[in-house]
Amino acid sequence: MSGERIVFLNGKFVAEGNAKLSIFDRGLLFADAVYEGFGVIDRQIVDFEYHIHRLERSCGELAMVSPMDKDALFEMLMRLVSENDLVEGFLYLHVTRGEGDRSFFYNDSYKPNIFAFTQGAKFIADDPAPAVKVLTAPDLRWVRRDIKTTNLLAQVMAKQAAHEAGAYEALMIDEDGFITEAGSSSFFFIKDKTLIVRPVSNEILHGITRQTMLRVASEQGIAVEERIYKLDEALGADEAFLTAASIYVLPVSHIDDNMIADGTPGAFTQALRAGFLKTARAEFYQPS
Repeated sequence: MSGERIVFLNGKFVAEGNAKLSIFDRGLLFADAVYEGFGVIDRQIVDFEYHIHRLERSCGELAMVSPMDKDALFEMLMRLVSENDLVEGFLYLHVTRGEGDRSFFYNDSYKPNIFAFTQGAKFIADDPAPAVKVLTAPDLRWVRRDIKTTNLLAQVMAKQAAHEAGAYEALMIDEDGFITEAGSSSFFFIKDKTLIVRPVSNEILHGITRQTMLRVASEQGIAVEERIYKLDEALGADEAFLTAASIYVLPVSHIDDNMIADGTPGAFTQALRAGFLKTARAEFYQPS
């Protein structure tokens, strides 16, 4: 198959060049679709059950039914890992409501489309994590940010602006001046040995890596304070970092042109990253 990736589409494993969907798919026409991204370490899927629980919740919030159950999804994703010889990297899973002539209305007759593919690692798990710069941007998203839909245009705009400015990620700020989260990751900072984190609500995505990292923080005896906060607080942090399935725990060196402490990965951040990776490896999913 000419070295192409093998992808999954509606029950079949095919070369990526042969994977096609109708132009009438509602995911294309309305972003009427949900997705999940999974980390892969040591050829295993990280936090699988938590991601599937969030996928089921996203589907439920949109009255959409996933076409595969948990164990079938696991078997399919693990086959993708094997077919593409993925030792470490990222798995992307996408479910749309289905296809039909363009209409804002939907009903139970739609047959979901499902596809998945692999990508290489952004950062190698066991390598020292670099500290990255983030750029602030206005949060222009809709109000149901807790549903992981493919409606990502606001994030695309924010992350593109950050990229063009030489930053790794965008840090989004709402109209009242409060930091919500980053473009495709969760944001945290440490001040006086306390981890500051925004509470989960419909204003942010309920990050899976965030969830596991907070368990690790508790196990390490780190004090956690859940509250909203503004940019000036984050600028005065002792440490700051991002979490996501594709980056694990990633230190932040700068917000805009402001250096966080001395700009190097802090001790708390490094301990949380090491603890997350240890926990991820200890909790790889095993089907019953």
